[in-house]
Amino acid sequence: MTATHARRLFLALGLAATTALSAVATPAGAQIPYFQNLLAASQTKYAAIVVDAKSGEILYAKHADSPRYPASITKIMTLYLTFEALAAGKLHPDDRVLVSPHAAAQAPTKLGVRAGESVSVTEAMEGMATKSANDMAVAMAEKIGGTESRFAALMTLRAQELGMQNSHFANASGLPDSRQLTSARDIAILSRAVMRDYPQYYKLFSLQEFRFRGQTLTNHNHLLGRMPGVDGLKTGFTNASGFNLAVSAVRDNRRLIAVVMGGPTTAQRDQNAEDLLLTGFNVMQRRAMGEKIVVAQNLFEPTELSGAVVRPPTEQGDGDQDGLKIVLTSAPPPRGRKLEIVQPRRGRDAAKAAKAKWAVQVGEFRSKTDARRQIVLVEKKFSDRLDGARGAADKEGRKYKAVFTGLSETDAKGACRALKAKRLACMVIDPT
Repeated sequence: MTATHARRLFLALGLAATTALSAVATPAGAQIPYFQNLLAASQTKYAAIVVDAKSGEILYAKHADSPRYPASITKIMTLYLTFEALAAGKLHPDDRVLVSPHAAAQAPTKLGVRAGESVSVTEAMEGMATKSANDMAVAMAEKIGGTESRFAALMTLRAQELGMQNSHFANASGLPDSRQLTSARDIAILSRAVMRDYPQYYKLFSLQEFRFRGQTLTNHNHLLGRMPGVDGLKTGFTNASGFNLAVSAVRDNRRLIAVVMGGPTTAQRDQNAEDLLLTGFNVMQRRAMGEKIVVAQNLFEPTELSGAVVRPPTEQGDGDQDGLKIVLTSAPPPRGRKLEIVQPRRGRDAAKAAKAKWAVQVGEFRSKTDARRQIVLVEKKFSDRLDGARGAADKEGRKYKAVFTGLSETDAKGACRALKAKRLACMVIDPT
């Protein structure tokens, strides 16, 4: 049996996870609340992608193939190779991992184990998954590869085999190195590979804290426990990379992976990732009801999607994950909503207005200002399709929907067709 065949023999297909979800469902017609301040502050670093974990379909992409510094998201690959060694029987959870002077000398964040001491494989993995311990990443690299540089070469090789075409690894921790490069798409491929190939170990990324030598160490992924359905993966930060996050969540038997790279702050990165996931789930829900849509960007920015279903190469084991079975509770219906008229259009005669009871929703936003901006832009670009319609900021909970009311059925459907042709989200609202 060849080495390649042996590796493939250890691929565990499928992911069984049951996660209780009690959050209010995102209302239909949502778009990405695209953070203008995030983009302005980090124009050259920001990248993002949303992927259906089962099929590999790309739902949303922004600079997804542009080179980025992974920072501590690197440790997903370090752990992937650790899981591989465990699955092959070359490593066992109770084996000891010696901390060398090189490992002990790594910069924080680390567990602070002194050179010459040892930890168990399980402790090293937990330290990487939660505390993002750099000393544990290097110690594990030396355990498996002999030296960190040799292990980094194995990381790069495995990345190529997984289809991570834009990735190169120079170290096991993600500490600054100009040669350490990846992309948002590659991190999504890697995250998906962990779930697909080693579901028995994926739960490590769900740990919110772990005890180590009398200390309680908490996970850097703040969406764990905050956003219902989130159960992994990993954060990262260096000055060069900005704030990175690979995160996965489940809802309505669907699992999505979102990757955000280059955020200017932890809070903005986390909020952007949460919005990407919520919008992605909304798109999947609408598809289940027959709509053919992808996640659209706001403000008429060109999409990077061609419209075709994009999947990683099947020869690398990246086809549909039929074993992905997630049972979740149903989310309660949305709360009642309150309309605020933004810009009334010119009047209509009473007879015509009586028939014009249809509406279209063209976006959902966290601020009234963004909703109003969307209305103005849609009016400017699609005025011929929205003749006489009234733009409104429709408040629902903490969100604001951009809605045009006062359309006939024909006009409403025509307007949505025109918007969708430009890869923009639009939903027809039936008055009945």
